[in-house]
Amino acid sequence: MAVVGKKAEEEEEGYKQMKLKLVNKKKDNLTFEIDGSAPAYVNTLRRVFMTEVPTMAISEVDFKQNNSVLYDEIIAHRLGLLAIKSDLKSYNIPKEGEEEGAATHLKMILKATGPKIVTASDIKSKDPKVSPIHNDTPIVKLLDNQELEFVATAHLGFGKDHSKWNTGLVSYYYKPKITVNNKSANLKDVIKKFPPQIVKKGEIDASKICTAEIIDACTGVDEDVVKIEYANPCTSFVFTIESWGQLTPEEIVEEGINQYNNQLDEFEKLIKDA
Repeated sequence: MAVVGKKAEEEEEGYKQMKLKLVNKKKDNLTFEIDGSAPAYVNTLRRVFMTEVPTMAISEVDFKQNNSVLYDEIIAHRLGLLAIKSDLKSYNIPKEGEEEGAATHLKMILKATGPKIVTASDIKSKDPKVSPIHNDTPIVKLLDNQELEFVATAHLGFGKDHSKWNTGLVSYYYKPKITVNNKSANLKDVIKKFPPQIVKKGEIDASKICTAEIIDACTGVDEDVVKIEYANPCTSFVFTIESWGQLTPEEIVEEGINQYNNQLDEFEKLIKDA
């Protein structure tokens, strides 16, 4: 029992010393390492960032004219999947019982006559800061004299309610300990079995084994050449956020933490009131 208790204390102490380290930062991509945490907590962050951060998406479409080859429902579905730049400072989600106002939704209009391919760039937003991100996204092809006209309404929503409000792709993997032995007698025989991008001048470049896909490809090939080990319990993770563009990765993290803290405050209140 003493050994189990000591191990538990060591794990708890490791979690108290959680640290973050930036690995890679691009326009719509953010990768960082988390050290001193637990899988349950890291997975909670993943779910919060994907499904608890509000984004803007088209949720209602009022068709004025549509004699294209696609039904109203099909076009409405395509519109709902458009990534729309979101402004969390100017718009909000009304609380239960509250009426909608200017800060809860946004109108977008489109009027087009064929022949042409209607794209997201043809949608005119009443707020220039909130509009489709990928302007070349096709909506429908109109032939001669065919028309499409509608008024779309965009609302803030959560990915937990519908995938059109998802912020992006959020993932993580356990950070392993990687040992490379370029002096192994097996190197020449097995080097072709490893991903070519990690091979340089007939040797394995350990610095190139840096993504989940490459780590998986190297696992089990030959442990005398490349050995992949994981701590038990694992307390180090590599976390990646790939935004669809509605929000920057930094905004997703900031708003996600705010949403998570609000949930914890609500949970604490419910416990006290129980």
